[in-house]
Amino acid sequence: MNTEEWITHTLEPFCPEDARVLILGTLPSPKSRETGFYYGHPQNRFWRVLAAVFKDGVPESNEDKKTFLTRHHVALWDVLAACNITGASDSSIKNAQYNDLPGLMAGTPIAAIYTTGKKAGALYEKRWGDLPVPHVNLPSTSPANCRMHLDELVEAYAVIPKSMDL
Repeated sequence: MNTEEWITHTLEPFCPEDARVLILGTLPSPKSRETGFYYGHPQNRFWRVLAAVFKDGVPESNEDKKTFLTRHHVALWDVLAACNITGASDSSIKNAQYNDLPGLMAGTPIAAIYTTGKKAGALYEKRWGDLPVPHVNLPSTSPANCRMHLDELVEAYAVIPKSMDL
């Protein structure tokens, strides 16, 4: 049984100099912290979805993922720097401490922010909803969001490349 833990964000933000969009989750899952990069759970559909919307191969290794993100001008980070959480259950988040999103974005051409999942979107809006950058909340790619099929996620995430002025 999972118990509530105080988790501090351990992954560095990934932000290419020419990133046009920033995708934010809530906090890295236990599996992502273990693998050392975002969306590290093999059943999470994030990388398959991005590969489909950018019409590219699915990256496998962390280095492949970084190359993929750089090629497509995408930055990744999370809304939270730390919180109390049970396992990977976003609904259990308490005592949220936020990352410095304006600090990350300073000097970048980021023109749109996307959050993955309801909780990430709600936390973003609570703290950063007044940022002068358009924000869109997208459905979670987590295996916990089993009601959405891969093709539905791809359709929802297709707004990302469409929003880029490349």
